[in-house]
Formats: sequence, structure tokens, C-alpha cells
Amino acid sequence: MRTLLLFLAVSALAQDPHATWSDYGGAADSAQYSSLTQINKTNVTKLKVAWTYSTGDSGKYAFNPLTANGLLYVEAKNGSLVALEAGTGKEVWTYPATAGLITTHGVNYWESADHKQSRLLFTQNLILKALDARTGKPIAGFATDLREGLGRDPKTVAVVQSFTPGKVYKDLLIMGSATNQEYDSAPGDIRAFSVLTGKLIWSFRTIPHPGEFGYDTWPKDAWKTVGGANAWSEISLDTKRGIVYIPTASPKYNFYGGNRKGMNLFGDSLVALDAATGKRVWHYQMVHHDIWDYDNATAPKLITVKHDGKMVDAIAQAGKQGFLWVFDRTNGKPLWPIEERKVPKSDVPGEEAWPTQPFPTKPPAFARQSLTDKDLNPFLSAEETAQIKDSVLSARNEGLFTPPGLRPTVQMPGNNGGANWGGAAAVPDKGLVYVVSKDFPAILKLEPDGTRAAAQTSGAEAQGQWVFGQECLKCHPSDLSALNGKFTREQLRGIIRNGKGTMPAQAQVSDGDANLIASYLLNPQRARHETNVPQRYFSSFGFMVTSSGLSAVKPPWTTMTAYDLNEGTIKWQIPLGQVPDLAAKGFTDTGAHFPKTNPVVTATGLIFTGTRDKMVRALDSETGKVLWEFETPAGIEGMPAIYEIAGKEYVVFCAAAAATTRTHATPGHPADNSPVRGSYVAFALP
Repeated sequence: MRTLLLFLAVSALAQDPHATWSDYGGAADSAQYSSLTQINKTNVTKLKVAWTYSTGDSGKYAFNPLTANGLLYVEAKNGSLVALEAGTGKEVWTYPATAGLITTHGVNYWESADHKQSRLLFTQNLILKALDARTGKPIAGFATDLREGLGRDPKTVAVVQSFTPGKVYKDLLIMGSATNQEYDSAPGDIRAFSVLTGKLIWSFRTIPHPGEFGYDTWPKDAWKTVGGANAWSEISLDTKRGIVYIPTASPKYNFYGGNRKGMNLFGDSLVALDAATGKRVWHYQMVHHDIWDYDNATAPKLITVKHDGKMVDAIAQAGKQGFLWVFDRTNGKPLWPIEERKVPKSDVPGEEAWPTQPFPTKPPAFARQSLTDKDLNPFLSAEETAQIKDSVLSARNEGLFTPPGLRPTVQMPGNNGGANWGGAAAVPDKGLVYVVSKDFPAILKLEPDGTRAAAQTSGAEAQGQWVFGQECLKCHPSDLSALNGKFTREQLRGIIRNGKGTMPAQAQVSDGDANLIASYLLNPQRARHETNVPQRYFSSFGFMVTSSGLSAVKPPWTTMTAYDLNEGTIKWQIPLGQVPDLAAKGFTDTGAHFPKTNPVVTATGLIFTGTRDKMVRALDSETGKVLWEFETPAGIEGMPAIYEIAGKEYVVFCAAAAATTRTHATPGHPADNSPVRGSYVAFALP
């Protein structure tokens, strides 16, 4: 009898995709929802640490663990993939990261219909790979170069590996990609690969080719040269209908589109594809001709709501602008009206900002969408407040879609604000969605190519490339292949300072510039490359960060917003997390600063989440009230996993991120710049 009951219990778990955690985000639908019921509002305060597993290094991790076959899969040990006993945290096997870092936010799990085979699929150093999920041994012959098949020379594709895994549909792995941020980035094709062979099965081109739907929303040759419009974040799958939902990002370059005039489908869109074939089912574009970097950065949430007296299978997409977009997921029709409103024109030569943008009329926005001089951080000195106030007042500031220009322009909630990866959870059958958001304003300013200011908007390699052009190019060739790793950074700096052979010492080059030149010479592939764009403009991301390291806007900096999408209303909104040194002074409602906070909601009315203040918390999903909290060894970035082993429910957090525990050094309280001592921490009832 006991054996029969155990079999029935296991069978029930297998039939309920939300009762296991064998997929990134919990299940194919990326709901970040658990149907397990052992831990509830009554007993959550009794949670204790069941086990911990050290990451074994001081690296920073934001990995969502997966569980299958009694194992828990995590990233640790300098980026290696590690299998643990899910009930004890004991290490079983390790796949070392000797060939480069694996997908940093999670991996995919596949199991054959007869349950005889199971695989872990992930990208590593631009290569799609597979392991035997039970043993950790690589699958022989399975290695697909993701730079190929994009219609570009693979040698020119520097970045294509996403931080997040894709979704498995039957024997297909459907994936997006993370392109670079430059004009020469790769196109953001959505691709499906065989989980058995790694072979490319289908592609959906987000920058359409001639004859494809949306081709007329770009210049005629854009498909040959323009990149981005990619899905770098998370995707969701309706397994019943066989539809995969893809939230896409901006075309590149992020802040200037003179080389890509038009609406630019399928950039910044929610695209529904037939998961078996890649054929478009429907789409909706949230930003036309994006020049703000307003990506759709969270997984869309598949929910069922009561709307106009009928039950509707819907989909909700949270974005960087602070809007929550809600559609019928079968046909893409909005549940509430979306208005096309006129927005400001660009004054940048060659740019043609799209004249209108879509604005949802319902539900209300979850983030602040404007910034004035009355909204500044109250914890600043009078001098710094005056400086920031002057910056805001002197900038162009005409709302959410103020185009970047040669004069500074204000962004709010910012290109790194609003909702980001892992930032939303849902109760699928009740139409409830919970969104974590940050308000992080920015001031953008475009700089013309060829200037030092333009070079400074990128990394050290691009800056070094500019200095090299000014100081070295007259005597040295631009072809750097002859160097080919011959010198170290210190050797290159020494040659610049002291000379070598017929080359004299370059006394006019500062130590800082010498270091930048060395960065370029060591990694020229990471510098900027020539393109056919007649005039290029560049901007930094322009984050408005104060001398204390905090945002220039007044708190709350991070919020969680609860939506009832049966009504299209906000149930509650709370500040999420704290900045400890401010909390010690009585300022407890600031919200954490600069989070990547990923919630998980449960059938028992709990929301589990962690923040960069080292705290994990359980909230009441009805009210947002904190019911339980616990301090972990490091900050939290990424979502927890909830699963059951041998009748016991576990909640596991990856506590391995830099902790924003203090704003800055103060007497007796040094700034917290200590190395991360990360671990995976599992909680359970006694």
C-alpha cells in the first residue's frame, strides 16, 4: 500500500509541471510559480537552513538551480556546472568550465519519452553543448557553433551567447541570443536546434529578409548589416498549443537609428511562433524604431483571466518602460485598449524617430515614468543636489520617449530600469502577476564617432583603439595580427613608456592611456569595427548614480507590484529590500538598490525572493507583508528553486552576488568591497 501511495504521489508530481523545478523559471511557461503546498503562511516562520553548498570561489553567480533525477544542478567552482544531491547538497559530479563560462542564469533539461535518456543543454564559449544529465559526461559529437547560420561571416560575430537558457519543446531547443551593443552586432534570429544532434532545425529572422513579413519596416539592405532585435532574456512556452512566446530587444545601435529608418519589426516586440516550425502566429511591437534601449527583458507570463464575463487565456509582458502589456495569447489582441500617441521628434542629423508610440490604457504602470528636479535623492549633500538639479533642468526632458540627442536627454525609469530578467512571477490559473521593478534614471548624450567622448561610451578596448589611432597609427599598421599574444599588458605598457628598438619612448602618453592602448592591443576583437553607417553616434548608458553609489532619484528604488489582471488593477505595491546603512538610520522603505531580484510565488500564498542586501524573504502574496526573512552569506541575484524530495519541500537560493550593504565608507563603517563568499542555501521545515 505504501509503495502504491508513493507511486501515485510521484505520478501526480510528474503530471503537474509546477510541482517540480526541471526548467528555468520553474516550468515551460516561465511562471516562476510552485504548486507545492508543504510550506505555507502558517509555518513559513519555522524554515531552517537544511544544507549549504559553497560555490568554492569568490565569483558572482545568478544561477537558477534545476532539479531532476534526485539531483540539483547549479553553477559554481569558477563557472563549472555541478550536480548535487537535491536533498543534502552533497556534490555528485562536476563539469569544469575549462572551455569558458556556461550560460550564467541557467541551463535546459531534456528527457526522452521513454525516460531512458536525459540531457543538460547549455552554451559555452559560443558553442551549444549537451551533457548526460545523470553522469555529467559530454554527449559525443554534440557541439554547434552558434556563430554559424546567421547570414554573416562567423568570424565577425563576437557575441551571440545568451545569459539565459531557451525552452525545450519535444526534441527541440528554442533559443534567443545576446548580441553585442555596437553597430556591427549580429542579427537576433530565434533558432531551434535538435536536442539529439545539435542540428539547426528552424530560424525566425527578427530582421526580415526580402519577401518576409516586416521587411518593409527597414531600409532594403538592413538585413545584411543591422543587428540586434534579439531575445537576450527569457522566453515562455505554451506546451498545450505548441506556441513559444519571444520578447525581443532593441535593434542596434541602441541609441541611434539613422541607419535603420522605419518601425523596425520585430525589434521590441512580443512574437508568438509555432514551436515546431518557427512560423509567426502573431506579434505586437511595444516600441517602434527603438532608440532608448527599451528591451522586453522579462519572460512573458501565461495566465488565465476572467475578462468581459469570459475566461481568456492571456499573456502579460512587463517591460523596461514600466508598462505591463496584456494580450489574448491565442491571437495577440490587447485585453484593454492601447493608444498610439504622438511623441517628440529627434533633432539629431539623419535620425527619424517614429512619430507615435503605443501606450497601454490599462493596467496602470508599475514604475515612475518621469523625472523632475523635485524627484531627487534626499540623502545627498546640498552641493551634489544642486549639481544633479542643474543637469536635469538643462537637459531635454519631454517624457518617456524623449529622443537621445547631441544635447543631454532624461530617461525615466531608464534603460536599465523597469522590469528586467526574472523580474515577474504569476499564479497562472488566477490571473495574478507580480512585477519587481527599479527606478534608475539616466541622462543620455550622443557623441559623434571619431571623438574621444564617443570612445569613452564603450569599454577599455574601444577607448584604447581611439588613443592608438591618435598616438600610434601614423607609425604602426592597423592590422594587429602580428602581435598575436606576444606581449603581456605590463610589457606593452613598458614599450610605450620606454620605447623599443627604433620606437622612441612615448612620454606624451599618460599611464592611463598606455593602459587603454594595452587593452586594445590585447583584445582588438572587442573594440569597435568599421561599418557602412555614414555617420555614427554613441552614448553611454548614462546612469544617474550619485557619489554614494545610489540612484539620483528619491526612493523607493525597487518595488514589487501585485496585479489582478481579471480587473486590470494594482492590488498593492511595496518597496522591496533595503540599503542597510540607511535602514540603520530609520529609512527602511527605500527598496534595495540596483537589484536583479527574481520572485517565485506559491500556491499557498507566499512569494519567495532575495535581494542584494543579503536577505531572503517570504511575503504574503495577498498583501506584500514580510512574513519571514533570513540573512545569507552574500547578496542574492537570480531566482530561487522550489522542489520536493522524499516528501520534503525545499527552497534554494543562489547567494553569490555582490552585496550592496553600504552606500559608502563612513567612520567605523568601511565600504563593503570584500570578495563574495557565495553559496547555495537550501531551506526546509524541521
